[in-house]
Amino acid sequence: MRRKPLPLHAADLQGIGRLAIDATLGVTRLVETMHHNISRAPLPLGKGTQAPARGITGLVYRSIRGVTRAVGGGADFALAQLAAVAGRQESTPVREAMIAALNGVMGDHLAATGNPLAIAMRLRREGKPLDLHREALARAIPEASERILLLVHGLCRNDLQWRRNGHDHGAALAAAPGIAPPFTPVYAHYNTGLHVAANGRELAALLERLVAAWPVPVEEIAILAHSMGGLVVRSAFPRGTGARRAWPRLVKRIVFLGTPHDGAPLERGGRWIDAALDASPYTTAFARLGRLRSAGINDLRHGADRPLPDGVRCFAVAASLAKRGGRIADAVVGDGLVPVPSALGEGSSLAFPARNRWVARGLGHLDLLDHPAVHAKLRRWLG
Repeated sequence: MRRKPLPLHAADLQGIGRLAIDATLGVTRLVETMHHNISRAPLPLGKGTQAPARGITGLVYRSIRGVTRAVGGGADFALAQLAAVAGRQESTPVREAMIAALNGVMGDHLAATGNPLAIAMRLRREGKPLDLHREALARAIPEASERILLLVHGLCRNDLQWRRNGHDHGAALAAAPGIAPPFTPVYAHYNTGLHVAANGRELAALLERLVAAWPVPVEEIAILAHSMGGLVVRSAFPRGTGARRAWPRLVKRIVFLGTPHDGAPLERGGRWIDAALDASPYTTAFARLGRLRSAGINDLRHGADRPLPDGVRCFAVAASLAKRGGRIADAVVGDGLVPVPSALGEGSSLAFPARNRWVARGLGHLDLLDHPAVHAKLRRWLG
């Protein structure tokens, strides 16, 4: 009888333990900042201080941090030994979703501190990383065709979440009649809390290795990107013509689903809240909490800084919760996360021809992953 995979791995417990220690240290610093600012009795408005407390008060806070680090170090060592004994364990979709969401919120911190919960970028199929060597790929994908369909997920998501309500655009396009030769889908899995540019560089390097190791000569790469994934794809393309890589010349079509090309207003709203909290020494400590957003989330403030790649047919799909067209509703509400003008790149004057743009009415941001009308449009554009 096959054992059911555990919801958490031993290495996950180690990562959660490290986060608990980090959180304790962070709360201690926050309380110390509040204590120090209040003890100074400043005016309600003005610049607060982030400096540590001094004297007996400072000694108390330093002692708390020292004890926390000592206890945390012992627990971390014990959990590391447990993880080594447990070895490799099978994952579950629930675990993958939890870790993806955590990486989206604080993935840069996880990576910088070497936390085992940090996601390393991989190209995967069915949740399994691909070994980018020709013989290994031939074994893993015996049906590999000369056309690759790369799918790049969005913020706080993972590659398994392309399947929604039983539908996966990648699998459906691979099996769609009338598309010949058929696409072979490959899914990117990455830490969405890192800077978009950093993920773009990693994706470019992996695609170069994938093309070199693909079991048959690659004739075309098509890319389907959702939300932040579109910004990562745009960032992956080299600037100008100086970089001599094979994969960019093979990309013929890119479809962007709900990509915030001109940024997302929710991230800008977060910046305003940070500024308001930082305006008083009595609330400046809480501004530190607001700034815990990951580098990836911060990058959504402005969108991508690169034009659409030359020589590639690019398509943009926006969604709007409004069932009828209206510039105010589209610009303010959009799909609940991304306004329609941003998804169509209107603010940055991206060169999407009118026939290559489409607004899906009455749909939210995640509905783009499984709605039949969206899939029909993908079949027409990629077929």
